[in-house]
Parts: sequence; structure tokens; C-alpha cells
Amino acid sequence: MNITCSTCEACCCRLEVMIISDTGVPEKFIHRDDWGTETMLRLDDGWCAAVNRETLMCSIYENRPWICREFEMGSYECQEERGQL
Repeated sequence: MNITCSTCEACCCRLEVMIISDTGVPEKFIHRDDWGTETMLRLDDGWCAAVNRETLMCSIYENRPWICREFEMGSYECQEERGQL
């Protein structure tokens, strides 16, 4: 199956995402652990708090973390997360 935005299941939005550069992620979406490490806040079910659950699109797309910018739709990593390999 060809992976496109319309067939995306936002599997990558359930991964732990470290914030390693300043892209302007709003504070309400940042989790800091006891050592000061910043990751995207995840909800109790494991989904990133910035994902719009109705559209499965990122609500902070212009300010998403660097790791999210580098994770390419349809890449090996994407397909692996989707269980298609």
C-alpha cells in the first residue's frame, strides 16, 4: 500500500519524542523528567498530546520537534512502525 497523508495512521505520533532543539513547541506539550530531559507530552494512552484525534494531524505542525521533522512519511522507519515490512 502506498503511504500518503490520507492513508497515514499517525503511528509515529505514539513514539517517544525527545526535544533536542528549540522549534517553539508550546510549553503545554512538553514533559520534563526529574533530570530536565524534555520530551513531547504523551497522554495516558501513549499518543502525543499535540495530535488532533479527529484528523490525526499535528496541531503544532509549524512548531513540531526536530525529530518529527526528520521522520519521513513512507520511510523505512515509518513502514517499520506501521508493521508493513
